[in-house]
Amino acid sequence: MSIIGAHVSATNGLQNCFVNAKKIGAECIQIFGTSPRQWKVSLPTEDIIKKFKQAQKKSGISPVFLHASYLINLASPENRLYYGSISHLAEELKIVEVLGAQGLVFHLGSSKDGSKADGIKKIIKGIKEVLAKAPGKAQLIMENTAGGGNKIGAELEDLGKIYKGVNDKRLKICLDTAHGFEAGIFDTFDKSELDLFVKKGNKLFGWKNVVAMHINDSWSKHCSHHDRHENIGEGEIGVDSFQNLAKHSKFNKLPWILEVPGFDGGGPDKKNIKILHGLFNKNK
Repeated sequence: MSIIGAHVSATNGLQNCFVNAKKIGAECIQIFGTSPRQWKVSLPTEDIIKKFKQAQKKSGISPVFLHASYLINLASPENRLYYGSISHLAEELKIVEVLGAQGLVFHLGSSKDGSKADGIKKIIKGIKEVLAKAPGKAQLIMENTAGGGNKIGAELEDLGKIYKGVNDKRLKICLDTAHGFEAGIFDTFDKSELDLFVKKGNKLFGWKNVVAMHINDSWSKHCSHHDRHENIGEGEIGVDSFQNLAKHSKFNKLPWILEVPGFDGGGPDKKNIKILHGLFNKNK
């Protein structure tokens, strides 16, 4: 059975994320280590690091992932944005390291008016620099994308080229169900489709390097390339598809992290987590 969790708030002290997680029944979490819409990054103080680690130990919540700023674009043809993204991502990865979290999930970025091939080359170079600037054990985790606006990572081949180009054991992958559905790499989520997906992923980047799932229904249509999440069972993907994921041995052992709007509009909640637990209970 998967560890089911959610992206939770860490405002007013990073350690508060564990209190917020407990309120909704999350067993694993994702947080922002810094503002997702600002370039400013500050490493947490020794006191905050100590409180964070103590709170995690007390909560029993694991694993912990951080999500990087939405401003980062390692595929940008603009040098100022490109090199700024490298520096910022490295600083965020350092936060993951000092907190003792597992890894930093990030969006690869958009090549804008440039070619995808050039964008991928820039991403490979940028990731190598980030890992060099932020040594340690913390993983740097690529997330697949819905693909709109020339965003790279909508196809498994994109992830494979980058993974092989970087060739570093700290580089991992997080799969987002809504993004995959919106990009067209997921459709019915039936067993044959999932088996083929795993086989392809194993060839391109090694399935062992998939370390987490973002479990989101999609407000947007299949192949729309429009990134918009929905609560489980209220979107275009539907509960039956998540039931198929819960049955599949390659997906049901990964940490499942919700990034949904919530039934009350306040983000991932008890109801969404309860729905996911219900899928696994049906398999017993």
